[in-house]
Amino acid sequence: MGAAGAARRPFIVLGVGGGIAAYKACEVLRRLTETGHDVRVVPTAAALRFVGAATFEALSGQPVHAGVFADVPQVPHVRLGRAADLVLVAPATADLLARAAHGLAADLLTGTLLTTRAPVLMAPAMHTEMWEHPATRDNVALLRARGVVVAEPASGRLTGVDSGPGRLPEPAEIVELARLLLARPDALARDLCGRRVLVSAGGTREPIDPVRFIGNRSSGRQGYALARVAAQRGAAVTLVAANTGALDAPAGVELVEVGTAAQLRDAVLAAAKDADAVVMAAAVADFRPSTPAEYKIKKTAGVPAPVGLVANPDVLSELVAARRGGQVIVGFAAETGDDLADVLSHGRAKMARKGCDLLVVNAVGNGLAFEVDDNSGWLLSAGGAERPLHHGPKALLAASVWDAVAGLLPTEADRRASK
Repeated sequence: MGAAGAARRPFIVLGVGGGIAAYKACEVLRRLTETGHDVRVVPTAAALRFVGAATFEALSGQPVHAGVFADVPQVPHVRLGRAADLVLVAPATADLLARAAHGLAADLLTGTLLTTRAPVLMAPAMHTEMWEHPATRDNVALLRARGVVVAEPASGRLTGVDSGPGRLPEPAEIVELARLLLARPDALARDLCGRRVLVSAGGTREPIDPVRFIGNRSSGRQGYALARVAAQRGAAVTLVAANTGALDAPAGVELVEVGTAAQLRDAVLAAAKDADAVVMAAAVADFRPSTPAEYKIKKTAGVPAPVGLVANPDVLSELVAARRGGQVIVGFAAETGDDLADVLSHGRAKMARKGCDLLVVNAVGNGLAFEVDDNSGWLLSAGGAERPLHHGPKALLAASVWDAVAGLLPTEADRRASK
């Protein structure tokens, strides 16, 4: 296909606020350009005191200006706002959130925010006291009411010795949210506010001896995407993660790390008591060694040591048996076709056995589902409805799952009537 017939690359305006986290915008920019986006960086004057214009220009291949008096004949604040497919602000300082909330337009970035009709994603970064101040909370609420996606910040090390909520989410997470909004501008609607949700992720490991274990290929990426999207849709999220040390914890999420199926079961059953919805995305081992060896098993004349196996508890079935009224439970089925049935048929059979409200069925193997960034499958419901989950980023699949969960959760009026 010639250049004239090539698909247009998405155009993102990357706003950069004047905080120490501005240096992370360089990594956000690099990830966006490397994944096929055209990016124009629009920093504030304060941001340029942390990162120079030359750095942003070199990484983006675009000129960088902070004021409205550069390139005046092109009226850049109007042109950029109209051309953008997404305006992403990272970091969004308390000052920048305040100016955006109140419609001030003293520089190129705030002018662009006023003229654009594209989705807007703002990733806050500031000290905890500033993030929790009533003025900031009011500004965030006002922006969200207007349709701006103000991401939940991470919690962790800030400047100096301070630590707490207000840390900029990791660049990979910001880019994941940006790509999600480009694919589906409504994917981060705040429809889970006031809800508590539990997500499990990763793959359990059952020890054979101090060195070896029985495990699986689940990386935890789908479960992390589910937790990340739920948090940004307003839920209080507990993420029970099995052996996902290579992944950064999603911003705004309580992380509980486990190793074995028994540990995951205990953590999940405890957290599920207060959860409005439970999504079991973890790959839980079906079996474990009956008696793990205390010492490393030695190789003896090439003869394999026997490993006796016993069944692990069926955590999903336990959750279904113990669920409260109104609680929504979602299972996952990683399947391969065989001589007896295809992937979807195996998923339907699992749905009938487990009795959960929703079941996500994934075809696995040959580069599908495990250890990759994208996913696809089917979403089955207890009422018999089925719909495909088309191939795309795991955050996009996560958004579809939460759409279905939100539609099943009782409304506030339903909850009051049940009391």
